[in-house]
Amino acid sequence: MAAHSFTLVPAAYVYLLRPAPGSPRDRDGAVSASTQVLLQLRRNTGYMDGHWACGASGHVEAAESVLETAVRETDEELGIGVDAEDLTALTAMHRSNDVGGAALEQRVDFFFALRRWEGEPVVREPARTGGLAWCPLAGLPEPVPPHERAVLELLRE
Repeated sequence: MAAHSFTLVPAAYVYLLRPAPGSPRDRDGAVSASTQVLLQLRRNTGYMDGHWACGASGHVEAAESVLETAVRETDEELGIGVDAEDLTALTAMHRSNDVGGAALEQRVDFFFALRRWEGEPVVREPARTGGLAWCPLAGLPEPVPPHERAVLELLRE
């Protein structure tokens, strides 16, 4: 059997979570019916444009840990300060391109929850983001990238 080379692309995804305004604080980081997640509307990226996706995400750069990536991306995309200790690991996912696509590029995605940060999230990349929205985990907008929807549904459950 001939060996085939492939590229492994690691990425960090950071889901900002909060209770809905006016609802009681979630206890001990638990997810409740009042939990909201910050999503961004992707545009002009060439991938999943028009989808509501993770508030901050990006590829791991050379000599950077996935935690460093998560902290960097939340600053670059949302303009907020994050301590790596406040990131809660949710899950990791291995996937090959999009569902049904050729397995030319292998991806490993690391998903984190964040409940504490400094500042207010704002759009810092307006050419690539159509807006931000706090959405209830129990009522996600359409469409959401399938791999992200799977993680958000697990989080909700």
